[in-house]
Amino acid sequence: GGFATLLLYGITGSGKTECFLYPVLDHCARANGDGNKPGIKALVIYPMNALAADQARRFAQVIAETPAFKGLRVGLFVGGRSGKDGRGLMTMTATSVITDRETLRKDPPDILLTNYKMLDYLLIRPKDRQLWAKNKAESLRFVVVDELHTFDGAQGTDLALLLRRLRARLQTPDGYLICSGTSAT
Repeated sequence: GGFATLLLYGITGSGKTECFLYPVLDHCARANGDGNKPGIKALVIYPMNALAADQARRFAQVIAETPAFKGLRVGLFVGGRSGKDGRGLMTMTATSVITDRETLRKDPPDILLTNYKMLDYLLIRPKDRQLWAKNKAESLRFVVVDELHTFDGAQGTDLALLLRRLRARLQTPDGYLICSGTSAT
């Protein structure tokens, strides 16, 4: 109830990422152009941190190469620490997204890349709740679950309940959130 859903199937390397990458970036650019609306506008959930990091590079490269996406901010919030001193990148580069947790908390990105376990923490840990503080009921528009087939059984149920909690926390109106899943299986 209350979710618009799209499932994208294809073989590995068939362009599934582009099916959500460009619409998500376009939405964020338009939302920012309509008065710089703060808050996380798109959430992409990955089953593994390595996949999230790889896809983060793709987001950074497309943003860097596309003038219409200039100024968009993407954050990667997964387990572990980045960099030698435990701090990550505080700004976007042509090949990297923001990984510094304090930066992400203080100034949430347009697009957040994470995994479902970390998303759970981001909803319950007091210091991480700052990520959602600037979100209005209609800020978050897209939720993408990459490699959806990996979320089966109990893990699939956990993810479904987590997304319902997220929607309730942000008070997202019924039918507003667009949920997409990708699968190569």
